[in-house]
Amino acid sequence: MKGKKLIILVTALAALGLAGVFGVGLLLASQVGRRPAVGTPAPDFSMTLYPNYRGGLKETVRLSELRGKVVVINFWASWCTECRLEAPGLEAAYRRYQDRGAVFLGVDYLDTETAALAYLKEYATTYANGVDLQQQIARAYHITGVPETFVVDKRGIIRYVAVQRVTPDQLSAVIEPLLAE
Repeated sequence: MKGKKLIILVTALAALGLAGVFGVGLLLASQVGRRPAVGTPAPDFSMTLYPNYRGGLKETVRLSELRGKVVVINFWASWCTECRLEAPGLEAAYRRYQDRGAVFLGVDYLDTETAALAYLKEYATTYANGVDLQQQIARAYHITGVPETFVVDKRGIIRYVAVQRVTPDQLSAVIEPLLAE
């Protein structure tokens, strides 16, 4: 009889343990990957920009200081094939809108500075780019890979999210109406 009680007790404790682990897992899963949605405020961040890749901005940029401008935030990495395909189009879109109230911010993700700077030089990038130290910005935006792009309106509200490579035409379709607001 003592053996049966011990087996029942161990089984009950194991079931409770699994339920606890499962519950914690669900809680954690509900927080992972919840990127900011269109129509919600963009998480504020501060980023130190690479020298020679400041796009006319100060050494350190804070998203909230760019209110009144349309902001395109692009997460990229030098090792990312899709980012390489996207880079010329981003630069073209930046050049089209740089004097019309749009700011482009490249957020270098999980990269080395040497590789990142070589990438920026290779694609003749002129808009502001900086490193995401300790993945703080990536965590705030819950990115799941690169490239990912967020477009923020003049009031600081996310108006477009792309979890893939974007084209200049896609960006224009979003930026033009936002600049007119």
